[in-house]
Amino acid sequence: MIYARREVIGGAMALLLLQGCGKHMEELDNGAELFGLIGQMKAQPGQRGALIDILKEGTAQMPGNLAYMLNEDRDDPDALWIVEIWQDEASHHASLALPTVKAAIARGRPLIAGFGTSARVRPVAGTH
Repeated sequence: MIYARREVIGGAMALLLLQGCGKHMEELDNGAELFGLIGQMKAQPGQRGALIDILKEGTAQMPGNLAYMLNEDRDDPDALWIVEIWQDEASHHASLALPTVKAAIARGRPLIAGFGTSARVRPVAGTH
């Protein structure tokens, strides 16, 4: 089977993120149903840095969030990859109602040109 380059990059980033939050995963109940998202976001030309700054502001305090990683795509100057791990899917949905997250979405929306590959995942292992 042949994999698209972007799928391999997304999977590699997810693995690196899992390595960084492995301690958190071990602290959770073994029966926890973790929820993860991996996705590519495309900024308007030349606006990736500004978009990242906005996304960082809105994500500082999100209950149930174990990891939120913003990554610059090395091959596309306007693309970034976002990798998230949550205690559960409900925590992710609840975060979208937080005033800081809503404000970040409103401010960032004009800087977003579109979205690329994305996946909803269930994190199952990680190392620290």
